[in-house]
Amino acid sequence: MAQVTLERVGQPSVPELGRHRGGIWRIVKEIALLAALFGVYNLGRFLSAEHAGSAFKHADELIRWEAWLGLPSEATIQHHALKIDGLAQLANVFYASVHFPLTAVVLLWLLIRRQAEYGKARWALASLTGLALIGHMFFPLAPPRMMPGWVDTGVLLGQSVYGPSAHSGVANQFAAMPSLHVGWAFMVAAFLIRTTRSRWRWLWIAHPLLTFTVVVVTANHYWLDGLVAIALAVPLLLIFNSSSSPRTRNGARSTTKRAVAAPMSNQSPISSSRP
Repeated sequence: MAQVTLERVGQPSVPELGRHRGGIWRIVKEIALLAALFGVYNLGRFLSAEHAGSAFKHADELIRWEAWLGLPSEATIQHHALKIDGLAQLANVFYASVHFPLTAVVLLWLLIRRQAEYGKARWALASLTGLALIGHMFFPLAPPRMMPGWVDTGVLLGQSVYGPSAHSGVANQFAAMPSLHVGWAFMVAAFLIRTTRSRWRWLWIAHPLLTFTVVVVTANHYWLDGLVAIALAVPLLLIFNSSSSPRTRNGARSTTKRAVAAPMSNQSPISSSRP
């Protein structure tokens, strides 16, 4: 009598369970790695908060540099922006709630949906953050809201994420150069434009533009803070471009070898033996 093997309908196989658990474990490891990197970064930021004197000296120098370069006055722009009802409140909320959460969501989306691109995005972002940490430690800079002529919109409206000193609040107040708000926003837009194919993906350019506007209106950064962050981000994005990965280069070389070998394999023995 023939034996009939009954398969359990709807039950995943052992390999499928292994892949599922492996995917979850990878996500957990990546989140732990990003949390560790963020912790080391914050430690360095707080260590740089000791240099209050040099931070204000650097701010005076940077303001003179911007005037020499002919950049428009951030204080004047903020003065006009404060005349628009509700704009400062929205800018404060954006500054406090979009920067890190959106970056984390985009990285998680890349990890789940674009795994080949996630590693490049992660290390590009980590490299930018590391360079920013060096800048914060060796060039502490007091933000515009601490300087005469500007208004601290967070304190004014009771929405400040910073405390009364450089050691309080959720971040070091002298880590203004370069602006990671602008740098991360620029990279997030580049990641999404590079890894998606929708015709609407170019609208992500609005994210760094809006972020740059917000950090100026809230007097948390100068023009040069954001421009330096973008200048650092561009070469990193090129270095970690998908087309420059070893796997892509190896695949291209393999394709070239197959293309060269194909005509040779199509030659008949007769034609190859002709004098």
